[in-house]
Amino acid sequence: MSLDAAALARLRALAHVLVDPAAARVAVAPEHPEKGFWFGGGKMARGPEGRLWLSGRYRSAGDSRTGLDLGDRGRELALFASEDGGASWTKRLALDKAAVTPDGEPALSIEGSALRFVPDGVELFVSSEKRAPYPSPVEAFRKPGTGVWTIERLRANSVAELAQATPETLVASADPATLQIKDPFLAARPDGGLLLFFCHHSFNWSSTGTGVVAIGPDGVASGPPRFDCYPRGPAWDVAITRGSCVLPVPERIAPAGTGLVFYDGGECLRNLEEHPQAAKRPRGYSCEELGGLGVYEAGDPASFRRISTIFPEFTSPDGTGCLRYVDVLATDDAFIATWQQSRPDGSQALMIHRVERDEALARAGAAAP
Repeated sequence: MSLDAAALARLRALAHVLVDPAAARVAVAPEHPEKGFWFGGGKMARGPEGRLWLSGRYRSAGDSRTGLDLGDRGRELALFASEDGGASWTKRLALDKAAVTPDGEPALSIEGSALRFVPDGVELFVSSEKRAPYPSPVEAFRKPGTGVWTIERLRANSVAELAQATPETLVASADPATLQIKDPFLAARPDGGLLLFFCHHSFNWSSTGTGVVAIGPDGVASGPPRFDCYPRGPAWDVAITRGSCVLPVPERIAPAGTGLVFYDGGECLRNLEEHPQAAKRPRGYSCEELGGLGVYEAGDPASFRRISTIFPEFTSPDGTGCLRYVDVLATDDAFIATWQQSRPDGSQALMIHRVERDEALARAGAAAP
């Protein structure tokens, strides 16, 4: 890594100024205050009129390990708007499981999403699980009531018109090693195109990695997906490294072309039994991931170096310690961060923390040794 110790200290300090559980408040609460219920997994965007938007899915209790008959899981994709800079949010659109699939056959579950405003309207990227068979030679390993995850794009002239949009599949995989594709997040390119990041799982759900595909200004992928842009880590994130947001930073924090990478991590996909005499710590597992931090340089958000190497960077003070799906929207005057966070009752709420830009940069700059 070419960054010196002072720049790394400022980057880390800025991340903690923004992702601060003690200073955050609830933006959107889960449907019920109990384990298995949450809201989140989406992103923020600023509309052309200055209104703020956020997307997310309501998750209801259920367990995909035995099929989806135990609950309807990701039941609704919701879009909220804020007229007051994120202080309050009003639901403007709700999409059910039939609205996010190309053939109209209801999805089994809805998960991560990302909203993007473009000159002629709006684009919504959403991942969902379809009733589809596994490919040969692993077709026998698909559990009853489950399917295959892909990412679709909905395009419309306005947010309201997304309800009538026809989804088109944008990222999918037939390779058993990268079969499940979900949880999109975006990074704008100077040419008007974008980098579409996603997480992926193998057919046996043994690990989580991060991939990326380049989308040109014409909306068409300019090449095949790359599945290894953020490789899994050496310790606390050895099983899960799922990117959730990239944030370019001003030159007063780090050299031009530098940015933060927020990601979710965990030691395993299933909760592991700990030795009773070992030091207790949040370990992270599927649906209860912990927050990680990395950095990219030279203006390439698809590159990645870890900052949080041995332990997670962000955890909740409550519940399992889960703190995941960090997203940061940078406006002219503020940084607005959201994330899902474990609560004492076992649910996960979407938290929000707004910090004025000058304050955030001053506090981060003061952290340099």
